[in-house]
Amino acid sequence: MRILITGGGVSFVFAMTCLGAASVFFFRKRQPGAFQQIFLGFAAGVMLAASVWSLLIPAINQTSGMPGWIPAATGVVFGSVFLLGMDAMLLRLRRFSGEGMISKRTALLVFAVTLHNIPEGMAVGLSFGLALRQNNPALQAAAMALALGIGIQNIPEGTAVSLPLQQDGVPPVKAFLLACLSGAVEPIFAALAILLAFWVAPVMPWLLSFAAGAMIYVALEELIPQAHCGQKPRMGIVGAVAGFVLMMSLDVALG
Repeated sequence: MRILITGGGVSFVFAMTCLGAASVFFFRKRQPGAFQQIFLGFAAGVMLAASVWSLLIPAINQTSGMPGWIPAATGVVFGSVFLLGMDAMLLRLRRFSGEGMISKRTALLVFAVTLHNIPEGMAVGLSFGLALRQNNPALQAAAMALALGIGIQNIPEGTAVSLPLQQDGVPPVKAFLLACLSGAVEPIFAALAILLAFWVAPVMPWLLSFAAGAMIYVALEELIPQAHCGQKPRMGIVGAVAGFVLMMSLDVALG
């Protein structure tokens, strides 16, 4: 029974990403410029809020043996530098590949959200792994609550990936599948964390902060500038505030 509950919790966080990604089926393939700005701003707001409340604050709280800001700051720097290198690599790849591939902005967005989902999946797996090893009902209840919270938070994240893909000309079904794939790493790394529960915990603050740095880079370098361009730059700001408030509220309300 405990194994079934663990499997259900791990699967739930992935299913919620796909649920959010399904929003792509409710929008036209191409939206006017103002709507595109809202989508991009929404994605930026979601990513900035998630990088703080889903990643950095837990990283600081989970740090032991040193000040919490050390892994947080170090992870953000290395995550940003890593995405900077990915940015340069994608730019070169696009020059060789022509215009047939999705935009560099969207590729970075998918990559950053996928990175962000790895430590989140590990956090869920770690919680269930400790509950299984100690056979503790209280720990299992806490793990289920964590899976519920992260799963609900994954709904706007799935939307923030699938809609920009669609606006890049990717067919809705493909945009949906790619957004789901960005969340597929969660059950994979959750299973890994369950198996290695006692060895994963010490590095979690560093992994969480690294993912936060990647998300912050994409939001500041790609999404916010694009959302602010065009005839109605304020629409991008509206989308960014809406995405930020929604993600922040979910993170705080769900713990």
